[in-house]
Amino acid sequence: MVGRQEIPIRSGEYRRPSFIFHSVVYPSFTMSLSIGIVGLPNVGKSTLFKSLTKKSVLIANYPFATVDPNVGVVEVPDERLDALSHVSKSEKTIAAAVNFTDIAGLVKGASKGEGLGNQFLSHIRETDAIAMVVRGFSDPNVIHVSGKVDPKNDVEVVTYELIFADLETVERRLGALKAKAKAGLTSELTKEIGVVERVHGFLRDGKPARGITLTDEEEPYASALNLLTSKPVLYILNVDEQVMRDKSWEGLLPAEYQPQIPISAKIESELADLPPEDAATMLKEFGLDHSGLDELIRRGYETLDLITFFTSGPKETRAWTVHRGATAPEAAGKIHTDFEKGFIRAEVIHWKDFVEANGEAGAKERGALRIEGKEYVMADGDVCHFRFNV
Repeated sequence: MVGRQEIPIRSGEYRRPSFIFHSVVYPSFTMSLSIGIVGLPNVGKSTLFKSLTKKSVLIANYPFATVDPNVGVVEVPDERLDALSHVSKSEKTIAAAVNFTDIAGLVKGASKGEGLGNQFLSHIRETDAIAMVVRGFSDPNVIHVSGKVDPKNDVEVVTYELIFADLETVERRLGALKAKAKAGLTSELTKEIGVVERVHGFLRDGKPARGITLTDEEEPYASALNLLTSKPVLYILNVDEQVMRDKSWEGLLPAEYQPQIPISAKIESELADLPPEDAATMLKEFGLDHSGLDELIRRGYETLDLITFFTSGPKETRAWTVHRGATAPEAAGKIHTDFEKGFIRAEVIHWKDFVEANGEAGAKERGALRIEGKEYVMADGDVCHFRFNV
């Protein structure tokens, strides 16, 4: 519907526009980051998943307990969001979100049909990153499929299975391209075949696709393959409670695997069931500044080079996620495509200035509100009011 009407400019704040706008419908939440959880059976994947999402999933002391992928959405904790909402007296506060997908445990030989994990790898092909959970805890009551606790071996087994799965994908694509070439080679087809053959050779040498060096021209051909091993990996080292207390996880996993995130799934499980105040006390007892969930999300944002900007008003305060380097129109497009298409300008206030000045009016008086154009590059913590015309 097009017409002269009141629409939300800042999320939740209504003003009568001086231009004709499309009506705007906001999504119910902002999906910002998706992470696939992989690992061998009995390394604590499902326990961690339940802790992260507070979602009931099957946890059992035998391989392949999880036979269907579990998906859960977790709000991104952000103290800035609460501060902005308090100042704006917002009716709703909406955090950015992370989508976690947990699949059945992978085992050696998964690519050849062993176990169940390989059947569900397709569920994590669309994720932004992979969290590879490896076992660093000892528990005689929880069997290990390899017979011993060896974090490095865990990484190697899972990595090779992902490589083998990618090899199948690349070989299918290469076969299709060569069949197409029989009808006649074009320069475009020749380039694509060349790139896919390079990626195939790289994988065949046992190397993850993320390590291959490609030109800007070659990158789209490789990206179209949507390979598992091209995704960034977060190495989650699931350790004993005492190891977390002593901070003695150094050396359990070779330094070449980065970033490493030590987590005790057992501690996270207990934290998930506690009220916020009690959880904070428990973290303090372990000498931890924040939970494993907070660290995982923080490192995920860091690894993928993501930042957060905000919209804030009486109706709603909301966090939005964009890649570092995004321009103001691109950020506006995260709210609604019309905002990007008809972008005029952005009114920007740093979140601290917004809070300290008790809102937009105070920030304006202090000279903390800036008018930015199409070339403006978003900064983490910007509070934005987008003007547009469609």
